[in-house]
Amino acid sequence: MTDPVSIVVESGEQVSGLLQAPSDALACYVLAHGAGAGMTHAFMAAVADGLAERSVATLRYQFPYMERGSRRPDTPKLAQATVRAAVAEASRRMPGTPLIAGGKSFGGRMTSQAQAALPLPGVLGLAFIGFPLHPAGKPSDDRADHLAQVSVPMLFLQGTRDELASLELLQPVVDRLQALATLQLFADGDHSFHVPARSGRKDSQVMAELLDVLAKWIGSVVR
Repeated sequence: MTDPVSIVVESGEQVSGLLQAPSDALACYVLAHGAGAGMTHAFMAAVADGLAERSVATLRYQFPYMERGSRRPDTPKLAQATVRAAVAEASRRMPGTPLIAGGKSFGGRMTSQAQAALPLPGVLGLAFIGFPLHPAGKPSDDRADHLAQVSVPMLFLQGTRDELASLELLQPVVDRLQALATLQLFADGDHSFHVPARSGRKDSQVMAELLDVLAKWIGSVVR
């Protein structure tokens, strides 16, 4: 069952959310969307549905620009404030339930920036579904500098063909974070975890593997 929620950001803006909470939830994943598609995108819904089947609740939510129908992402300040508001709403609606935060691409990066600036109350770990280390065709690891300020466990779920995260740059980032970081690679997956037919696998198989890894990691962090 998915319940609509309303989240008030400190800026005074209000955004929509979707809480999907199985009765046996061991944790709640506060799940932010990527830059180009909102919380109702098929990928986001598949993550929420799959985690519910694996006893993990999710709170999906919109960033203000997506709520307004704009294509221009919010400033980092507003995006981070929205992350904080969503985490607070998850805590209010699921008191006593351990929290994990993160999301797809842009949403994951805004979550990590918020955590690095000031720890998110009650959040025990961060999970990134395709961390956008750099723009396509412009390899750099500058976007990872703030991760050194994060003091909770982090999970990086990455496709090996992700044009926004060169493995030659991402692997050293994860190595520098040492025991706090776990990198799980998905062979032939792109930034959306799509795999070509020649891989011999289907996108649905990759998604199932991703959800298994994510749910297992969440369980290890909250128990």
